[in-house]
Amino acid sequence: MAFFKSRSKAPASPGQPSALRARVGREVAARLNGDPRFERLQVPAMQAYAARNYLSGDQCAALIAMIDANRRPSTLLTDRGNSAFRTSESCDMARWSPEVQPIDEAIAASLGIEPDQGETMQGQRYAPGQQFRVHHDYFHEGESYWPKMRESGGQRTWTAMIYLNDVEEGGATWFPQAGIRVAPARGLLLAWNNMGADGSPNTATLHEGMPVVEGVKYIITKWFREGNWVKR
Repeated sequence: MAFFKSRSKAPASPGQPSALRARVGREVAARLNGDPRFERLQVPAMQAYAARNYLSGDQCAALIAMIDANRRPSTLLTDRGNSAFRTSESCDMARWSPEVQPIDEAIAASLGIEPDQGETMQGQRYAPGQQFRVHHDYFHEGESYWPKMRESGGQRTWTAMIYLNDVEEGGATWFPQAGIRVAPARGLLLAWNNMGADGSPNTATLHEGMPVVEGVKYIITKWFREGNWVKR
């Protein structure tokens, strides 16, 4: 389930600084800076990295088949949204399946985050005209849902998104405040820190899944929490 913040009133502060989240940001950045597969995107407003061909064509095809077999209308974590805000389809990927678990754990290992801190990977499908309007991945800590999110692992720190196919036209991921736009490319992993240097939510991570014009866009998204999402 994705997060949405209504803009119908003056926004409250999305959250407070956190030494833990700040440390996670530094440690993940150091790990990705040392991995030759990853390139640091030159945007001062946020920490963002890309790795081309992170998944093979066969891996992407297998994940696309799973999304097609299990897709449902995408949802929002709010009771104030509207059906036009997020029009894609989604599915929760089978975390422990032999097709998903190695990818799931490889993403966590690449970022240096414990697998249990990762939410269940979500698959998403965008047909022509479908989109996800501007939103943040982090949770606004003053919202009514925050106590429940805090119990299930707390704030989201990093997001990892993998594009599973090339798209004929449209479907870019656009960060209007940070000034970057990433076009879908099969196997490309895009990762960013939802927190700022002091561990508070970074409002510059506002982003949009732009409408697909031609073709169908498939992605998987992996959100990581500051604590354990998987309870053992």
